[in-house]
Amino acid sequence: MSEKKPTINDVAREAGVSKRTVSRVINGSSSVGVKTLASIQAVIKRLDYSPDKQARGLASSRSYLLGLIYDNPDALYIDQVQRGVLDICSKKGYELVVHPCKYNSADVVQNCLSFIRRSNIDGVIVLPPVSESKELAAALRAGEHCYVRMASVDLDDHTNVVVSDDRAAMREMARYIYSLGHREIGFITGPLNYYSSKERLEGFRSALTKLGLNLKDDLIIEGKNNYQSGIEVATSLLQRDDRPSAIFANNDEMAAGVLRAAVELGIKVPQELSIAGFDDNLLASRIIPSLTTIQRPVGAMASLAAYKIIQSIEKHTVEGPESDFLVKPHLIIRESTSTFVSKHK
Repeated sequence: MSEKKPTINDVAREAGVSKRTVSRVINGSSSVGVKTLASIQAVIKRLDYSPDKQARGLASSRSYLLGLIYDNPDALYIDQVQRGVLDICSKKGYELVVHPCKYNSADVVQNCLSFIRRSNIDGVIVLPPVSESKELAAALRAGEHCYVRMASVDLDDHTNVVVSDDRAAMREMARYIYSLGHREIGFITGPLNYYSSKERLEGFRSALTKLGLNLKDDLIIEGKNNYQSGIEVATSLLQRDDRPSAIFANNDEMAAGVLRAAVELGIKVPQELSIAGFDDNLLASRIIPSLTTIQRPVGAMASLAAYKIIQSIEKHTVEGPESDFLVKPHLIIRESTSTFVSKHK
């Protein structure tokens, strides 16, 4: 016969405290003294105690479930987000429920609200572009749902948002590409109804303008943030008589498509064409040549979002990292970019 699983009562008895005090430690309360906390944690470790999630939920009128709502074709991005959220969930005793939706559908708000009710979740993390919906945010507030939005712009109260400063990162990218001597620069945006696409374009363009270079309108083409659109848009740019010597793509997946198009057209990278992307996902460091890109700390953003929302659910005082909301992506230089060499030299 297997040994009986230790209970919260066993922990309380061993530690010489009340069951309520043990419960506070399990739920991450800051109202337990340092010595008592250490004593209870030692007993929990010695007994190999883990709280029963179902009983815990019934006792606290919570499900200990977080929701994740997204509409993003980039599987690597979603994987990074889930890993970041789960890192915090595992420490705080929560589980994660994932819900894909269609951002452009007429019923997206009702679809998301139905998911929240159906899954009985305690709070929800919303990813871009769904997080950019003012209507959904208003509905979440009206329903008194705990939520955190991940975004590229500061679009909510700082307890309800984690922001990636994409515009500043793209100014850094523009200055770098300019420093290599490139003046004919192609730019493949994401869908321009997304805040992130507009932020990246404006950051890049404003930095070039300050350097005395105008980004040509006919070298700016809208993509769909997927590999195939990267191939298609890059092919049209690279078949021009005045083809660009460098191309930036709104994400790494499209940048990989640009590389594929260059290979098919017999254009050497980076000798004849420099390519850069955004995200620094797993693909960026593994393709050949490896990709110069903007490293957006997606996992760290997701962890911060999960931490903030659990603080909101458990109604803790805002202190430390949960009061943070802005993360700073930065440039990663790899093999896909190099100094421009004129064909006329």
